[in-house]
Amino acid sequence: MEQKLSRLYFIDAMRAWAILMMLQGHFVDGLLDPVFRDDSNMVYATWKYFRGITAPVFFTVSGFIFTLLLIKVPEKGWQNPRVIKGIKRGLQLLFIGYLLRLNLFGLLKGEVYGSFYLVDVLHCIGLSLLGIIGVYLLTTKKKPIIFPTILVSITILLFLLEPMYKQWSFSFLPDILANYLTKANGSVFTLIPWMGYTAFGAFLSVIFSRYRNMKHLYPASIAVSLITGAALIYYSTGLFNLLFKTTGITLFQGLVNNNYLFIRLGNVMVVFAVFMALRQFLTNKTMLRLGQNTLSIYVIHFVVLYGSFTGLGIYGFLHHGVAPSIVVPGAAIFMIVCSYLALKYDAQEEVIKGRISTALNGLREQAEPLLLFGYRQLRSTMNWIMRVIGFVKS
Repeated sequence: MEQKLSRLYFIDAMRAWAILMMLQGHFVDGLLDPVFRDDSNMVYATWKYFRGITAPVFFTVSGFIFTLLLIKVPEKGWQNPRVIKGIKRGLQLLFIGYLLRLNLFGLLKGEVYGSFYLVDVLHCIGLSLLGIIGVYLLTTKKKPIIFPTILVSITILLFLLEPMYKQWSFSFLPDILANYLTKANGSVFTLIPWMGYTAFGAFLSVIFSRYRNMKHLYPASIAVSLITGAALIYYSTGLFNLLFKTTGITLFQGLVNNNYLFIRLGNVMVVFAVFMALRQFLTNKTMLRLGQNTLSIYVIHFVVLYGSFTGLGIYGFLHHGVAPSIVVPGAAIFMIVCSYLALKYDAQEEVIKGRISTALNGLREQAEPLLLFGYRQLRSTMNWIMRVIGFVKS
């Protein structure tokens, strides 16, 4: 029986879960008083562990759904309409990422604060999507195995070499570029190693797409995901320890000491398995709409929590000063409010975009005479200067 790949609802459900976990994670982490951050407390330790899963899942799912849409059309290479759409999407995420870090009060004073140049989730995903498109274009005329092989190789190399490059400051680069590669200047996420998760999601989507007609696609996928996830979580550290003792390569010792990337990848595989197993129950329309509007939710939460544009956000007023009795219900309310606003925006998106377009067109029509006058004046002045220079030379 052919499996329909038109819309994978379990992926939308995963995106919804990841964005909601991100909302509560950012809220709790930003506001909870340090006195209550006790790793020996089972509740806090459990929350902290699952919070660490959120970003890897979000990056992986982003790569999965993007690549699935990219490769499902029959056209190849630049003829694939998804290539141009994907480039626009990647650039859009970069633009929004920088826009969210602007401070209007600073701009009014003629200043751009250093935080503007820091890199976050949207920057990394945007560049990762552009990277996936680059690999896709380079391998279009190659054997079909080359595209997924390069994708998974990117993941493995970035994760294996992390103990080495995380020590580099990339000080020879301008900060705006170095911030994509190092956290030394305050970036929250960096392209390396986080592109590894996006590339792995792209790899999974290629494999999933190629076996979509397999009779037992989901049972096999669930089993493989669980086995791979368990192996990465429980045995990858031991494997690196064995490699270190056998070869003496210190890189493997660095992985033994901090093997979070491969363990989190194992967590991602387990999450994939759980959502695939529950796919028949994950059909709630509101939940699926949340999964399809993660960008809107992210932008809204950034403005409300961190005070994008104005600097006036919840984080600035209650930073690390709230007790759990307030933080927990506050996080629930925060998730509901951000989700509600995002869904309202989604319902009125065309109307809002139409009004913005009308306003911009009005501004353009009003500005055109002024710009034309300025252009004529500038041209007249330049002609006068050229005549003066010609006279002096004579």
